[in-house]
Amino acid sequence: MEVHRMKPRWSLLLIGTLLSILLVAPTAALAQATGEVEIFSWWAGDEGPALEAIIREFEARHPGVRINNATVTGGAGVNAKAVLKTRMLGGDPPGTFQVHAGQELIGTWVIARRMEDLTFLFEEQGWFDVFPAGLIDLISTEEGVWSVPVNIHRSNVMWYIPENLERWGVSVPKTWEEFLEIAPVLKAQGVIPLSLGENWTATHLWESVALAVLGPEKWQQLWTGELPFTAPEAVAVWDLFGRILEYTNADAASLSWQQATDMIVTGEAAFNIMGDWAAGYMATTLGLEPGKDYGWAPSPGTEGIFMMLSDSFGLPVGAPNRDGVLEWLRWIGSREAQDIFNPLKGSISPRLDSDLSKYGPYAQSAARDWQTNVIVGSLAHGVVANEQFMNDFATVMEIFLATRNSQAAANAAQAIAIQSGIGR
Repeated sequence: MEVHRMKPRWSLLLIGTLLSILLVAPTAALAQATGEVEIFSWWAGDEGPALEAIIREFEARHPGVRINNATVTGGAGVNAKAVLKTRMLGGDPPGTFQVHAGQELIGTWVIARRMEDLTFLFEEQGWFDVFPAGLIDLISTEEGVWSVPVNIHRSNVMWYIPENLERWGVSVPKTWEEFLEIAPVLKAQGVIPLSLGENWTATHLWESVALAVLGPEKWQQLWTGELPFTAPEAVAVWDLFGRILEYTNADAASLSWQQATDMIVTGEAAFNIMGDWAAGYMATTLGLEPGKDYGWAPSPGTEGIFMMLSDSFGLPVGAPNRDGVLEWLRWIGSREAQDIFNPLKGSISPRLDSDLSKYGPYAQSAARDWQTNVIVGSLAHGVVANEQFMNDFATVMEIFLATRNSQAAANAAQAIAIQSGIGR
């Protein structure tokens, strides 16, 4: 069989044509995305500017796409998740929706086979090389990868105003026993030692207390079923939590997390335990200078431990405008989008190649801790337990706040752990 050699001139032309196709291909792919893309989240109001910033940039790059920013307000997504559940089960999924990496994603929507596998997107974008392996594990099963992470938040942070602490003659407590020693000093000066908000912020505080009492290994054992909630050390978490609640504001149930944060800014309270979206709120919304106008530390007893959560977006089965959603997912997974979004949100980018020079002092300290601390997952924000447990735990918390009965709360937590399949 005769082999014909290609003439050099035609060879060069062909190479040039192929290069042109390769160079133009990404642009052509971007141009194909049109129509409306619905983005469902609970980032409204004070948490909205970061999302709005990357939406503006996305629409500028994709003039044929209109984003429907469908937000449902409500602390930690409580209201949004209820609406989402109704829509997903009713066969009316949004284009994409905010979901926490971990069991909120895997144990709720993936196990119910409501999400599309995004492994192809991770391979196409090279994301297996730029996202930490531990985080990819949280959004994966043996069958695929199920969402695109946009941030890393830290849950176990204590916030305060340095000038106020100096005026009141107290220091940041390193343990909860230290907090209980200085709390009466603050109370005697008419200062609420620890501000607290609605139910979910009580769970947020509880997980920091539990981490301090149990340490990272036993905390993890709660979620594998190796340590029952009725074990003496787990009951002791509720005992200490009850003592701490004696130094919180009586109107907590009626306050949002922002209002609880406001209490330390105005000097009504000394400390607040909240995730680092509080940094985004104080810096972006209130215009305070990190390190000067407000300070931070690991919640008492958790030095060297980083309790994490990660917001992500996935592709529901049957989502409208699938091509447009995929373009949105490509965008939010990019380094450029994440380094626009996270400095405004108060979080850090999960990407290993993030440009930290674009972040403020708090985020840079969080990034250092993320790389060096022991990492554990948050309960209040969907990492370690599925939606069923989290919903039922809110009821356990309500009962404890009303009765302060540690053993009853421990028994109830163990019962819902069994019912929701913890450790199975």
